[in-house]
Amino acid sequence: MLLAQSTLAQSRINIVPLPVSVTEHSGSFLLSPTTRLVVKDASLQKEAAYFNDYLQQFYGFTLQTSTETGSGSIVLGEGKTKLEGDEAYHLEVSRKGVKIGGRTSTGVFYALQSLIQLLPVPDSGATLSALSIPVVSIEDAPRFAYRGLHLDVGRHFFNAAFVKKFIDLMAHYKYNTFHWHLTEDQGWRIEIKRYPLLTQVGSVRKETMIGKNFNPYKGDGTPYGGFYTQDEIRDVVQYALARHITIIPEIEMPGHSLAALTAYPYLGCTGGPYEVGTKWGVFDDVYCAGNDSVFTFVENVLDEVMDLFPSKYIHIGGDECPKTRWKTCPKCQKRIHDLGLKDEEQLQSYFIQRIEKYVNSKGRSIIGWDEILEGGLSPNATVMSWRGEEGGIAAAQQHHNVIMTPGKWTYLDHYQADPSTEPLAIGGFLPVDTVYSYNPYPAALASTEAHYILGAQGNVWTEYMATTDYVEYMVYPRALALAEVVWTPASLRGYPGFLVRNRAQQGKLLKLWHVNYAPHIFQ
Repeated sequence: MLLAQSTLAQSRINIVPLPVSVTEHSGSFLLSPTTRLVVKDASLQKEAAYFNDYLQQFYGFTLQTSTETGSGSIVLGEGKTKLEGDEAYHLEVSRKGVKIGGRTSTGVFYALQSLIQLLPVPDSGATLSALSIPVVSIEDAPRFAYRGLHLDVGRHFFNAAFVKKFIDLMAHYKYNTFHWHLTEDQGWRIEIKRYPLLTQVGSVRKETMIGKNFNPYKGDGTPYGGFYTQDEIRDVVQYALARHITIIPEIEMPGHSLAALTAYPYLGCTGGPYEVGTKWGVFDDVYCAGNDSVFTFVENVLDEVMDLFPSKYIHIGGDECPKTRWKTCPKCQKRIHDLGLKDEEQLQSYFIQRIEKYVNSKGRSIIGWDEILEGGLSPNATVMSWRGEEGGIAAAQQHHNVIMTPGKWTYLDHYQADPSTEPLAIGGFLPVDTVYSYNPYPAALASTEAHYILGAQGNVWTEYMATTDYVEYMVYPRALALAEVVWTPASLRGYPGFLVRNRAQQGKLLKLWHVNYAPHIFQ
């Protein structure tokens, strides 16, 4: 039978995100330490090793790998998927074994993620030596090519071990892009060899504002800092690639740059002195757009960033850049006059377009927040639409690629339940069902423009998230809802079925993976 939403309550198949086609049959296949893992294509060795690592970590055994097919085996590289795309896969479980096929190793990896979700979850402290897997045939492929989560490590820093866990969880739910927000007013988090003061000075703030004590300001009096070495970053990038996740680094400009200005005051319009931000919000001091030394600095930084990250995209921020300093800065005003620019908005466009040309010259492309639309969009830029859908609509109508990340549906720093019963958050209200209801295709777009929408992303801004437990609490299970939005065809999705699958299996998996998830939808 084809698994419909109405039959989900009786199903043993509780995969998130919901696959395109699920045909469930009676019976089971028993996976045990004597089961062989057959790798028919040498290019799938990494996927086989990943699956064995997973079994070892959570079940205490591994499977012997082989190139010879036999009864009772799990076979990687067997069977063709009927669906299109590099991420498509076919997963067939019979009483005699498991066959997994994909158009690429990525498809095989996603088939393994679905297989992992079919495994029984041991009770706390218990071990299972034989794993009963329901007989099923799955054909699957994603709705969107870009499926992302973002993590701000500028406001609060999270070490490389946690970033790897964050990436592991993304992989389980078939996300393929991790947007790493590495620089902020409140801290610079990436080692740049050419500019050591960025981390020696710019990674540490003297204290952090307590709660929302903006006025009068109240700080905690405790220095706060942290950064990633280049070796750590290379390691995380490889870790992500092994999980078929691309990391897009973000280096903010021209705003959100106070930590860099504190390290190198000549980068600002006033020359400082500056101080790494201790409170949240937007600061007037930004990179001086009239100073050629700023562009030399930014290009040198991006050279090291591009050496560390092989991603097609480099995110250059572009959001929330006050023009206050530029309006009274002789160098900025001279630049406006010399170039015949209309105003400071066009000066920001000049800044972004100049950096875009540099990034393009290195064979890469830029992404920016939707403010880069103001004053004229850079020629080849991709836009992240965060201030609602309008920026994404405008960019798509101008034939630019778009990633939808509007606060109303994808800002995972917003409250997810009654604020009076929840830990402190920035504000807003975004329960799981609202995330689930999101459609990344704006209704205002014509069908000829919709293909410019590459996908969507959940954003995790960490002003009020000082611990890894709190990050997990805010991200899960809302990230499961978004995973289904960007993977599953809209016609197949239904919130009641999503809840059933979460309560039947996903809550158990999140416990197994030691995730401090929010309990609301599981109760």
